[in-house]
Amino acid sequence: MNHHAPLSPAAELHANVSVPFERAFAMPKSVYTSPEFLALEQSHVFAQDWLCAGRAESLPDPGDYLTMEIAGEPVVVLRDRDGAIRAMSNVCRHRMSTLLQGRGKVRAITCPYHAWTYNLDGSLRGAPAMTLNEGFCKEALGLPAIRCAVWQGWIMVTLNPEAPAPAEALAEVTDLIAPFDMTGYRETFRESFRWATNWKVLAENFMESYHLPMCHAGTIGGASKLEEMVCPTGGAGFNYHWILKNDSVPLALAHPSNTTLEGDDRRKTWLLAIYPSLLITLTPGYFWYLSLTPDGPGHVQVLFGGGMSEDWLADPAAEAHLASVRALLDDVNVEDKGCTEKVYRGLCSGLAQPGPLSHLERPNFEFAQYLARRIPA
Repeated sequence: MNHHAPLSPAAELHANVSVPFERAFAMPKSVYTSPEFLALEQSHVFAQDWLCAGRAESLPDPGDYLTMEIAGEPVVVLRDRDGAIRAMSNVCRHRMSTLLQGRGKVRAITCPYHAWTYNLDGSLRGAPAMTLNEGFCKEALGLPAIRCAVWQGWIMVTLNPEAPAPAEALAEVTDLIAPFDMTGYRETFRESFRWATNWKVLAENFMESYHLPMCHAGTIGGASKLEEMVCPTGGAGFNYHWILKNDSVPLALAHPSNTTLEGDDRRKTWLLAIYPSLLITLTPGYFWYLSLTPDGPGHVQVLFGGGMSEDWLADPAAEAHLASVRALLDDVNVEDKGCTEKVYRGLCSGLAQPGPLSHLERPNFEFAQYLARRIPA
């Protein structure tokens, strides 16, 4: 019997998190590069947990919709006639074509194949040339509903009927950032892109600010100091850290008219990683976020958006401030794309070995622990 059979990627991950944080190493290469491990993530993580479809205010009116894919399942999220946000299967009940694409606004959902038409609540409204078929029962052919909740202004969707509601699972996050109250922020821009890296490399890049001075030397690297960074212990469903910003970006500070934020909170930037794949940067003036969908081991689809707090939105100079923040973020994204794509290329090499983590990478270790809790060895 061969005692030296290589461990499976899942077994390697479990071994990786079996040590105390002070002795922790980066996750094994196979966890990023193996299609077998990605299949486990799709079934145990993406098909089980809450994923973010964006901000509720991005669907302001009845009929406004967006589409997403969860673990290979096409999903449509829309605002219905009653003004509620709901999610449902984006697949026709006839010959199973997908229905809607991208984003937009509809009065009803019409299949592009045979024109079966569904109401905004998912019920079948009409189907041409079906009257002679005795097996056709319109009432039984609605689009299956998918769980959807709005938490702190974020649209959260899950395929798992048993998952605890976000308000319950993320109650600690709500308490942490209570003075900021994300519900009042408004999204002002949004785009999608696809990068040549594993989704976890990008998630982990967000979770630590150890890379800021080097990777972001041309942009935000100088706005915070490594010795001032704090990485507290996170929760079961999230990790976080924060940075105190100087005044080089006015929008990162509380608006002069803001009376609720006090002391350091007026210049605090929160970095919240909501497992598995919602990454939020929250400042007193603006926010930006990434919502990640794996596309094979070596690519990630990214929903990227951001906006401003209510008091900054009301400021006459807000647009100019936001334009400068937006330009800055675009430059930061270029830097992050370069760094995360280099990491994935390195992960695929034969001589690469994971190295020890810095004390500033506690969130990365907690993320590995979360994945190990979800994925059986």
